[in-house]
Amino acid sequence: DEEKAQAIIDYLMASGVNYYDTAYMYHGGKSELFVGKALSKYPRDSYFLADKMPSYPLEEGRTPQEIFEEQLKKCGTDHFDFYLLHNLCEDSVPVFTDPDKGVIPYLLEQKKQGRIRHFGLSSHAKPETLKAFLDRYDFFEFVQLQLNYLDFEDPAIQSRKCYEVCQKFGKPVLVMEPVKGGHLATLPEEAEKLFADLGGGSPASYAIRFAASFPHGGSLFLACGDRKMLL
Repeated sequence: DEEKAQAIIDYLMASGVNYYDTAYMYHGGKSELFVGKALSKYPRDSYFLADKMPSYPLEEGRTPQEIFEEQLKKCGTDHFDFYLLHNLCEDSVPVFTDPDKGVIPYLLEQKKQGRIRHFGLSSHAKPETLKAFLDRYDFFEFVQLQLNYLDFEDPAIQSRKCYEVCQKFGKPVLVMEPVKGGHLATLPEEAEKLFADLGGGSPASYAIRFAASFPHGGSLFLACGDRKMLL
């Protein structure tokens, strides 16, 4: 619903939120087009825009240059403030590191040219996979992780262990899924009562507080120069 989505972005901008994340495949490929359109009414230096390099079109034979140029055009911009390898995981590592595809060298060149300001990765990988990748490549500036109180000790997602890997390597963390797709905004009655008895806000606010309680962003804020990034 573009009308409602535009209203949300207008509300966020008016409230001081200035970091917007999109990706190649979100909403069937329409997210980048909408985000570009929705933000076009605002000065480019008033917000930070993040996008990501997907692995599946690379597997299908598209080049990183084709994808990157398409993303810039769809978003109506000449640069991305933050650019990520999308969904680093056990299946995508071979794609991103394939020397014939040349994904990482191409993106590093775009960073050198100023078309990428900060280069990082989003990860759904196992902790050991993430560690091995960061051992191999030391130039990634930040990691985006799924981080919420439900997944923190989940044996499948292992948020805590992945966060600890980032801490070990000194990588600032950007948080995705802080409210777990909305699941932590509406809770079972017993859990709702626990938060209500604390008298400090909605269940969603506690989810955000949990994600914001870690020292995961300081050096990234400094890297942004004179523009404050509000997450």
